[in-house]
Amino acid sequence: MTTPTIDVRRAADRFATRIPWLDSHHSFSFGGHYDPADTHHGLLLVNNDDIVAPGTGFETHPHRDMEIVTWVLRGSLVHQDSTGNAGVIYPGLAQRMSAGTGILHSEKNDAWRLQGERHTDPVHFVQMWVVPDAAGIEPGYAQREIDAELLSGALVPVASGMPQNGDSAIRIANRHATLHAARLAPGQAVTLPDAPYLHLFVARGEVTLEGAGALAAGDAVRFTATGGQTVMATASAEILVWEMHATLAVA
Repeated sequence: MTTPTIDVRRAADRFATRIPWLDSHHSFSFGGHYDPADTHHGLLLVNNDDIVAPGTGFETHPHRDMEIVTWVLRGSLVHQDSTGNAGVIYPGLAQRMSAGTGILHSEKNDAWRLQGERHTDPVHFVQMWVVPDAAGIEPGYAQREIDAELLSGALVPVASGMPQNGDSAIRIANRHATLHAARLAPGQAVTLPDAPYLHLFVARGEVTLEGAGALAAGDAVRFTATGGQTVMATASAEILVWEMHATLAVA
């Protein structure tokens, strides 16, 4: 039997990549940052907290066999890929890209190329990667506006491959995983799902977690064999919660 654990990871302890146009913090090993004991939790391999300067961004680069979910907190991000998809992602508009057999894409803070006037605002977003159920699927792209649902203050399914979520979220090619989001006013609370693996990320604001205490922006919690705790906002907050009913097979 797996021992229940609640593992709090503080924002300041994350790997960081800082270059002139990018301030990025990684919850797991990423790029040139590698710790063999910190490569994933459950099915989640990447939880990157990124701030990109205006007029800059990630040039065209490849991905393969990964479900990539992008959640914008502030500003706007322009997506373009080799399957012909292009658009602007903004707060409340969730995006999923299935890399599958291979895809090229770019992500930039230059929405004025498509419409509007040039701005000087950075874009702040969280990008998360989970493995698909099977390798070699057809690449794909989807987005969904869920801003209205977030007004409820409840946990809202954002991206899911779990059958019980039906059409309530963007579909991802993993039947064991769901990403939930909540926007909480001070004093509002949600109850975490009960699952073998959970990952809670405080994207902005401050909350208290039952049994663990105060959490601030950038803090994360990895749950194993436990769930059902209450998360309450002590300031306006936004949280992202991965519910996972499987983990990666490790050789």
